[in-house]
Amino acid sequence: MGLKIRMWLLVVLLFAIFYGIVSFVGQIAGYKNPIFYMFLALLTLFFQYLIGPSMVTAMMRVRWVTEKEEPKIYQMVKELSESAKIPQPKIGISEISIPNAFAFGRNLKDGRVCVTRGLKNLLNDDEMRAVLGHEISHLKHSDAFLLTFLSVIPLTLYWIASYFLYYRGGRDDRERDLGPLIGFGAMLAYFLSNLLVLAISRAREYYADEGSVRIGNPPHFLSSALYKLVRASARLREIVSTEELKRAESLRAFFLNDIVKTEEISDLSKIDKDLSQSIEKEELLSLTKKKIKLPLSEKILTLFSTHPPILSRIERLALLCESLEKEN
Repeated sequence: MGLKIRMWLLVVLLFAIFYGIVSFVGQIAGYKNPIFYMFLALLTLFFQYLIGPSMVTAMMRVRWVTEKEEPKIYQMVKELSESAKIPQPKIGISEISIPNAFAFGRNLKDGRVCVTRGLKNLLNDDEMRAVLGHEISHLKHSDAFLLTFLSVIPLTLYWIASYFLYYRGGRDDRERDLGPLIGFGAMLAYFLSNLLVLAISRAREYYADEGSVRIGNPPHFLSSALYKLVRASARLREIVSTEELKRAESLRAFFLNDIVKTEEISDLSKIDKDLSQSIEKEELLSLTKKKIKLPLSEKILTLFSTHPPILSRIERLALLCESLEKEN
């Protein structure tokens, strides 16, 4: 089953859980309560939608740049957005030392792509282009908007659960007794829906990796960039200021990789057979001849993460690389 199909099946399942809970609550307590909480959740997220870009810009200390200031990055973004057939996004430099990139915006016309000062000093041109292609793909598929919209569901379920856990209304004893039961059911649905939203977020990362390749970036350049990011994150976490680290961690869902997870560095280093601190095409293709097995603990932790394990992403990029080699 393709990645895109699985991702949309998760979306359908998420809405099925939501519909089931809201319908059940509606039968017990009337439609007033669930619809009120859904409206409140939509209002909250609409407010977030309006001020979100300004908040990200301020928290990440983004400075918007012109072609004259950053000609190389500007040209890369221009070419990649043309290949992706989307309007050229604004380009920003985040004045933090932690190397990474992120994209956000209310819609395609409001698209924004940013790289941190630390990333500029870490990657070569080909790797930077592959990273920018990943972020352009996020914009093309409206990932930020999709995940914000889907967040309405767990938020609504949480408020429904909070209300009914202390529910004392109802026209008779039976309805009053069902309140806590509905609350626990809604809380369980909230937990499951959160897991589904995270699973969709991870699928979008795989999809953006593939999107970067589809608009002209060879897979080994993105693999090499991911490897360098994990290495740099592991090293910089020990030397960057606590304030800067907290600033970055609060928005890590936007990043190319989860800056908190650096445990894979030893396994990733094994791919770099010539110790060049990058991943060449031959090294990437060698992964297609063996199956990468993640430990059970890593698989469990992944369920609660916005990003897939870097090893899994590189393994998928290896398969893409092999497919492209066969086509050529």
